[in-house]
Amino acid sequence: MAISIADIKTLREQLGTGMVDTKKALEEADGDLEKATEILRLKGAKGNAKRADRSTTEGLVAAKESPAGYTMIQLACETDFVAKNDKFVALADKVLDAVAAAGATDVASALAAPVDGKTVGEVIDEQAATLGEKVELAKAVTLSGDEFAVYLHKTSKDLPPQIGVVVAYSGADAETARAVAQHIAMFDPQYLTREDVPAELVEKERDIVTEISRNEGKPEAMLEKIVDGRLTGFFKQIVLLEQGYARDDKQQVKKVLEDAGLTVTGFARFKATA
Repeated sequence: MAISIADIKTLREQLGTGMVDTKKALEEADGDLEKATEILRLKGAKGNAKRADRSTTEGLVAAKESPAGYTMIQLACETDFVAKNDKFVALADKVLDAVAAAGATDVASALAAPVDGKTVGEVIDEQAATLGEKVELAKAVTLSGDEFAVYLHKTSKDLPPQIGVVVAYSGADAETARAVAQHIAMFDPQYLTREDVPAELVEKERDIVTEISRNEGKPEAMLEKIVDGRLTGFFKQIVLLEQGYARDDKQQVKKVLEDAGLTVTGFARFKATA
C-alpha cells in the first residue's frame, strides 16, 4: 500500500526517527501507525542492547532548584556531536525536571522517577535509540540546605556545561560561596572534612606512606611523625576544607569560609568528560 507523507511526518515528530527507517516501518505495518511505532521502538531497543558495552565519555551536566533543595544530573553519551545535539539537550532538561520533582538522591531513584507516563529510564532508552548512541544517566543528586551556590562550566564554547558544582551552605556571602564552588570545579575535592574520609582509605594511605618512608631510610623513631605529615598532605589533596584556596593558596578553604561567615554543609561535583 502507498504510505502517506503525513504519516511519515507524524511518526518522525513523535519518535525522532529517520526518514528511511520510518517509511520501512510503516510499510511493514501496512500503514498502521501504532504497529509501526512498536516496530521502531523494538528496533531501537535492539540497537541499545548492541551499544550497552560502549563507553560514554561525553555528555552534559545540568542543575536546578527542586522542592527538596537543589538537584544536579550528569547525562552521558558517546560523542561530543551528540552532547550538543538539540534532542540530547532537550532530553537532559526533561530528565532534570523529573528527577528534581521526585527529589531523587541517586541514580537508581532518578531512573525510577515518573515522566510522561513512563520512567526516566524508559525515556532515556527511547531517546538513545533515536540518537543512535549509548545514553545513560551517569550521576544524580539532590542536596538539601539553607542556601545553594551553583557553578556550571563549559569546557568548550560550542558544548553544553560539562562540569557542574552545587554547594549547600549557610551564611549570607553568596559571592564567596560561588567562588568556593568554582574552586571545587577546579580542584575536585572528594570529601568535605577529614572525618568524612573512609577509615579504610586512610589506613591504606598510611600503609603506603609508611612503606615509602621506610624504603627511604627514615629513622624508625621519626617514622610516626613523618607518616602523619605525609597523611596531612594526602588530606590537603582530597578534603575541601584543607585545600589551599584557588584564589589564594596561602589560605585554606576552611579559613576563607570562616572569614566570610559561611558553613558548607555539603557539595557535589560532576564532570561529563573522560
